[in-house]
Amino acid sequence: MVYIRDKVLKSTCGGFLVREDYVMTAASCKQSHLMVYLGVYDTNFLPDGIEVDTILHPEFNMNRIGHDIMLLKLKTPATSKKIAVTITLPNPENEEISKDCMVMGWGWKNYHEKSPSNVLQEANVTLIDSENCGTADILCTEGSTGPALGDSGGPLVCGGVAQGIVSFSKNKTNANYLAGYTRISHYLPWIQSIMMSPTTQKKTYANKHRVLKTGVKNFIALICHSQAF
Repeated sequence: MVYIRDKVLKSTCGGFLVREDYVMTAASCKQSHLMVYLGVYDTNFLPDGIEVDTILHPEFNMNRIGHDIMLLKLKTPATSKKIAVTITLPNPENEEISKDCMVMGWGWKNYHEKSPSNVLQEANVTLIDSENCGTADILCTEGSTGPALGDSGGPLVCGGVAQGIVSFSKNKTNANYLAGYTRISHYLPWIQSIMMSPTTQKKTYANKHRVLKTGVKNFIALICHSQAF
């Protein structure tokens, strides 16, 4: 897992290494001064941070749900085998996804305390049918546990494969809520075009489709505070 923090605003997200020089996370985690910390378990003991170039998906809009995916190009690639552990991405030729999945992150432990967890948390979740989820580029889980505020950008791992990126969650009842994840397989062509490019497009996408500060509150309104793991 990768811990992502803005060194000025101190806002945090999760992410995961997909190559020694690329981290995948949610586009809604975009800030101006992001640093990534590889191989983190306890945020009280952070390794040296790595600066990144941010590459947002060109169709992402902070005011709407969808296309919530971003690649971070590490300015210093991971070299240690201990921390450079990548997660397998989906096979474009195999659309079948295990319904038994897991999410990870450092999100809120308790809504009332409004405090994130210092240690990495895990939760088992179950996928629901796509027709009950919305659009084709989103996966959903439903149940009594799942991602909480602060877990955005972390992976949804199903059968050992990163199938989704934590995007949003909302309460349906006191004991049951729905969580949505960017469906990674839907974006494989874009991901491959960025990672295979000899000269990374760095901030081209971010500049062309700039995230307006006024849109932040609108997006946050889509994320209902959920209970922690």
